[in-house]
Amino acid sequence: MPDSAPKAPAQSHSPLPDFCDLPAISALLVVGALCVTLAWLAPESTRGWRGYSVGMLFVEWTAMLVAVALCKLRPWLLRLPGLLPYAGVWLVMVLIVTLASMLAQWMDRLLEMQLINSVPGTFVRDNAAIAALLGAAMLRYFYMLAEWQARLAAVAHAKVEALQARIRPHFLFNSMNTVAALIRVDPTAAERTVEDLSELFRAALGQSDTHNGTLGEELQLVDRYLAIEQLRLGERLRVQRELDDLPLDTALPVLLLQPLVENAVRHGIQPLREGGEVILRGRREHDMLLIEVSNPLAESPAKGGSGHGLNNVRQRVVYHYGPRASVEAGPQGDRFVVKLRLPFEVRHARADRR
Repeated sequence: MPDSAPKAPAQSHSPLPDFCDLPAISALLVVGALCVTLAWLAPESTRGWRGYSVGMLFVEWTAMLVAVALCKLRPWLLRLPGLLPYAGVWLVMVLIVTLASMLAQWMDRLLEMQLINSVPGTFVRDNAAIAALLGAAMLRYFYMLAEWQARLAAVAHAKVEALQARIRPHFLFNSMNTVAALIRVDPTAAERTVEDLSELFRAALGQSDTHNGTLGEELQLVDRYLAIEQLRLGERLRVQRELDDLPLDTALPVLLLQPLVENAVRHGIQPLREGGEVILRGRREHDMLLIEVSNPLAESPAKGGSGHGLNNVRQRVVYHYGPRASVEAGPQGDRFVVKLRLPFEVRHARADRR
């Protein structure tokens, strides 16, 4: 029987660095400065400070010209198939350096500055050869960096898929048992529970490239999960929400908070005969969003806890937000507290970084 399940769309990956960004521009400038410095420090070099200064000025201006040209030409270069974008960048670099060298030699002769003492044509030829070799080396570095980032993104993408597809069996079985018990007693509640469960499955098994929703959508999933657990645990589960001032349009990875709340219920409420209170807090501080999930500490934690859920949340936060975000977790008094510190970003203003 052929597989008719929809496949996740392939993740787009740009083969070229963004030459409009500071890291790529800095790389060109630093490599150019190192070349001039090494040539000046060579044992047989006859250039003094004047030659070093003029050479540095020429190379840095040429590097800036290359960066601007590649920045403007990048959209057209990306249309080329395979590795041809790298070949196009290499040709642009060699061509600009050659033309800039010819112009510099012509101006040196016209103004009789005598800064270029080499045989006519040698200056242009040597610079073109240096640009060709250094350009090839830099593009090789950019290519290896892009391949490494693509592999890193693929691994992180697989981890996200595994986390989203992972519905704990005990939660599924408990939910279905709750539905079965409610069908005869309260059909309306049973129907509502099935709807809540279906929305959780929709989010967990969704095939989304970006895996992004909003804070408001994530809080709705949390409420649906808590509604199901409330039917099972009854008065043992109490929830306190302090989320009134949160911007609900904040971009947030799907199923980022729900696993934390599930851990709080499973490890903090379920082992206690008298139950306890799960506290959800959140506030915005400047450009950061602070979210806190806490639960009472049980004397005998629930069996089967291995920390995978919290570790996956940490990995997803690092993958989506980078070093600005953080996840802190640990006991504080008689409660276990998980704190998320995330950059505030409106969903429609955030491009997919992967």
